Amino acid sequence: MSQKIRVIVVDDSALVRSLLAEIINRQRDMECIGTANDPLVAREMIRELNPDVITLDVEMPRMDGIDFLGRLMRLRPMPVVMISTLTERGAEVTMRALELGAIDFVAKPRVGLANGLNELATQIVDKIRVAAVAQVRRAAPVVAAAGTSAPTPVPAAGLLGRLSTEKIIAIGASTGGTEAIREVLIRMPPDSPAIVITQHMPPGFTTSFAARLNGLCQIAVKEASNGERILPGHAYIAPGGMQFHIARSGANYVAVVEDAPPVNRHKPSVEVLFKSVAAVAGRNAYGIMLTGMGADGATAMREMKDAGSYNYVQDEASCIVFGMPREAIAHGAADEVLPLTQIAGALVTRLRSATDRLHHRI
Repeated sequence: MSQKIRVIVVDDSALVRSLLAEIINRQRDMECIGTANDPLVAREMIRELNPDVITLDVEMPRMDGIDFLGRLMRLRPMPVVMISTLTERGAEVTMRALELGAIDFVAKPRVGLANGLNELATQIVDKIRVAAVAQVRRAAPVVAAAGTSAPTPVPAAGLLGRLSTEKIIAIGASTGGTEAIREVLIRMPPDSPAIVITQHMPPGFTTSFAARLNGLCQIAVKEASNGERILPGHAYIAPGGMQFHIARSGANYVAVVEDAPPVNRHKPSVEVLFKSVAAVAGRNAYGIMLTGMGADGATAMREMKDAGSYNYVQDEASCIVFGMPREAIAHGAADEVLPLTQIAGALVTRLRSATDRLHHRI
């Protein structure tokens, strides 16, 4: 058997530390090598024990989890799984943690902690396993400052109304996807075609995710609502814990959000969204598959390609986890495989070319 994944648990709650250590130690492929009740203790423990992964509470005394994470990712980048509280503030702080370089997060229950964490045991250890093999990156700045390399928004010229109303862009992502989605959306011009997005995320976090992106992007970003018309210049994110797909109402695309069963163990599922885009939009669609573990969406992305869509897949070097992109490529769904920072630019160039051809026909 290969070497076990060595985990340090950092949480100010003795109960949570005990429960997480027990959950980890029940696994044949991992062990909890230490627990710390605050980041200052954790800092010395990390230096001494050199863990493969740490789990980190968002809110702690002496130094909160976000301050500690920021310092850790600057000085000693390593895989971190955040343990978040399911509150509005907890969701906002979790989004910040993912920006700083955390691999993923688990939302701990507000009541019934012992039973709740044990019910989440499979999810917790799965995320630790993913984190152990993920490509860790240093935190990138969200807002451009002197000397930084934050994305420069794409100029608005070139994508004109008639084309934008016909076209639709579908994005799928999982682990590492919140920052990958930001990287794509921040580069899209304000008159971009409508964008529909499924990011694997639990209930309670997608509202904060959409709000954060809305403040950064030239397009409007929101959580999708059932029955709403899908408009150019807008991006719609699948609500956590719901299935999201698109339908047609006359000449318009509309959002369908429903409490349907998981697909590929996911809710929301990329497969559900992409399958609807293949059926409803066909050659008017563009697909983008970003970083994530597993194979969700790969089959449906091939259906999109067979229906005439043009698909972009993130390359291995720029992925946090090269699972979903690898499967999309293996299914023959990719037209182009590109570094994350080149996907939006390539898509905008292709859209402008289509706009030029439309004008010549007119």
